[in-house]
Amino acid sequence: MFSDLKICVVGLGYIGLPSAALLANRGYQVQGVDVAPDVVDTINQGDIHIVEPDLDSFVHSAVNSGRLEASLEPEPADIFVLAVPTPFHDGFVPNIDYVLDATRSITSVVKAGDLVILESTSPVGTTERVAEALREGGVDTTQVHIAHCPERVLPGHIMRELVENDRIVGGITPEASEKVAAFYRTFVTGEVLVTDARTAEMAKLTENSFRDVNIAFANELSLLCDKFGIDVWELIRLANRHPRVNILQPGTGVGGHCIAVDPWFIVHEGGDDARLIRTGREVNTRKTEWVVEKVKSEVASYRDSNGRNPVVACMGLAFKPNIDDLRESPALWVFQQLVAADVQPLAVEPNLRTHPSISLTPWNEAVAQADIVVFLVAHREFKSVNVNAKVLDFCGVTQA
Repeated sequence: MFSDLKICVVGLGYIGLPSAALLANRGYQVQGVDVAPDVVDTINQGDIHIVEPDLDSFVHSAVNSGRLEASLEPEPADIFVLAVPTPFHDGFVPNIDYVLDATRSITSVVKAGDLVILESTSPVGTTERVAEALREGGVDTTQVHIAHCPERVLPGHIMRELVENDRIVGGITPEASEKVAAFYRTFVTGEVLVTDARTAEMAKLTENSFRDVNIAFANELSLLCDKFGIDVWELIRLANRHPRVNILQPGTGVGGHCIAVDPWFIVHEGGDDARLIRTGREVNTRKTEWVVEKVKSEVASYRDSNGRNPVVACMGLAFKPNIDDLRESPALWVFQQLVAADVQPLAVEPNLRTHPSISLTPWNEAVAQADIVVFLVAHREFKSVNVNAKVLDFCGVTQA
C-alpha cells in the first residue's frame, strides 16, 4: 500500500509545502526538505511562511500529527517529489539549476524501486536531465521509476485543486508512468492521465502559453481602446454576448512563476516557429510598460496643475488577486519603476505584513492620503473602497 511508504518533498514553496501538507494529512509519512533554515524552522513549529487559504490548518495538523517534518537534507524515502523553482537566466534562457541541484541532493538516498517525480514546470527534456543527473550520482535508473507530473493549480485555490484537478503523468518509461499515476490516484479525485515525459512537459507549457496569448488579446484591446476613447470593460462585456466569444479581462500585465515564464521555455526551444507565443509575451510585457507611462503622465499633469508632486497609492503588489506571491509581478515592477522615476508612491499589499525592502501602507490610509489611486491588483479589500482622488484602474476594481 502507498500509505505505508515515506515521501520526501524537496522544495517547500508555493507547491511543495501544500503538497507535503496534503499528503501528510492523507496518512503518508512526509519529510519536507528546503535549503532555507528559517523555512524549515517555521514549518516544524506548525506555521507557514507563505499565504494560501487553508494551508495553515493543513500544515498545523500535519506537523502536530507527527506525519510532516521539515529538514535541510533529504533522507531515505520511497517516493521523491521535486518541487523547486524553474526561473530563467538573462535573455529568457530556461534555468533548471534548482531542479538539477535537487536531483543531486537525493542521489545518495534513492534506492531500487523508488519513484522520483518532477513536479516543477520545466522545459521539454528536463525529466530526461533528471534521469541523467541520477545516473551521474551513481543511481541505477533502470531500477528507479522517473516521471514528470506538472502542478496545475491556481494560487488561492491550491489545497482544493491539488485534489480535484486532473493530473498528467509522463514517465521516462511506460512502467514509470503507470506506477507514478497509481500513486497520484490515491489522493487525486480528478482524472490522472498517462503519457510520456516530453508530452507531459509540453502540456503544462502549452496550457500556460494558451492563457498568456488570450490575456494578451485582452491587454492589446485595452491599449487600442485607450487610443480610440472606448471603455474596454464595456467593449468586452458586449463582445462576450456573442455565443462563441469569451474574451478575458485586461490587467496590469501577466505575472507569477507560470504564465509569465513558461511561454519563454517554448520560445527558447521553438525559435521562429513560436511566433504567436512570443508575440503574446511581448504584448503582455508592453502592457505593463504602458501602465507605467500612463501613471507617470498623470503625475506630470497633476504637478503642472497643482504646483506640487501628488501622493500616489499603488494598490496591490502581488501578481494576482488575494495572494501574497510577488514572483514576476507586473504590479511590483510598476511600483519599482515609479520609485526609480522619483514618484515616491505608497505601496499597498494587504496580503503581506512586511517586506524586506518596501515600506507598506495600510490600504485605507493610502487611499485617504492619495491624490492619485492606482489600482494594479484586484484584491478583495479594494472592491468596497470609496475614493475621492483621481483613479487609474488597470485591473477592473471599479467595474460593477
